[in-house]
Amino acid sequence: MGTTWQVTVASDRDASELRAGIQRRLDEVVAEMSTWEADSDISRFNAAPAGTAQVLPEGFFRVLQAALDLAAGTGGAYDPTVGPLVNLWGFGPDGERLAAPTEAATAAARARTGWQRLALDPERRIAIQPGGLYLDLSSIAKGHAVDRVAGYLEASGSTSWLVEVGGELRARGRHPAGRPWHVAVEHPDPQDAMQRGDAIVVALEDLAMATSGDYRHFFDDAGQRYSHTIDPRTARPVAHALASVTVLHRDCMQADALATAMSVLGPDEGWRYALEHDLAVLFFVHEGDGFRQRMTPAFARQLSAP
Repeated sequence: MGTTWQVTVASDRDASELRAGIQRRLDEVVAEMSTWEADSDISRFNAAPAGTAQVLPEGFFRVLQAALDLAAGTGGAYDPTVGPLVNLWGFGPDGERLAAPTEAATAAARARTGWQRLALDPERRIAIQPGGLYLDLSSIAKGHAVDRVAGYLEASGSTSWLVEVGGELRARGRHPAGRPWHVAVEHPDPQDAMQRGDAIVVALEDLAMATSGDYRHFFDDAGQRYSHTIDPRTARPVAHALASVTVLHRDCMQADALATAMSVLGPDEGWRYALEHDLAVLFFVHEGDGFRQRMTPAFARQLSAP
């Protein structure tokens, strides 16, 4: 996944044994859902001819189903088939770019997307390649990886841990000191937050947290910044004022995907979606030279957790 992981766990088991077990679970996710690996399950699906029926591993199929459910629920603002557009704009395995693509290239990439084109057979865990469809689960697979590690730790008998993969987190139980796991929310400008002393700290107890922001990956062309967050509905990077979204959820897979979905929906449509679904969400919105914070009631409640 091109990132790092860290797990803090209170356990009597040998640390090297736990570390090896954790790494195996993460390697499984890469083997199933990494578009950077030519022999992964997802890469084989993306390269398959039209009409090919491919049996997917259980975890891969579960992630894909969740992604399609969110695509339907957001009217396509979230779309697991956005891969060709991600690559076109220079944020995928095809490499970086320094200029915006042409309209013709954008139209060609867009023709290879569309979550409605993907047919699944849940009973046999089969996905059917309609032809040219390119899946990209980068916005949900990392959260799933956190959940998969969490499942391993629970099966091992561990009841107190904090898992982090590339900035996405999930906690169980309490810190060995007896308090909840305290986690600071990622700020679009960490130095500014530290200087002002207004860092937001969440009591992460049996919860997951994921953040999506426009400040991580981007490029500038002719004075315009292009974010790595692509709106599948327009085939272009988002252009609204939302700087970052942090979501709390019981499952990290859901938190990860929802953070991306609301990053696409933007500060107004995303806010309405969060309230309608009673989601715990924190928005940072560009305002002048700084940022304005906005959090849902569900997120605010978590800040005051004991």
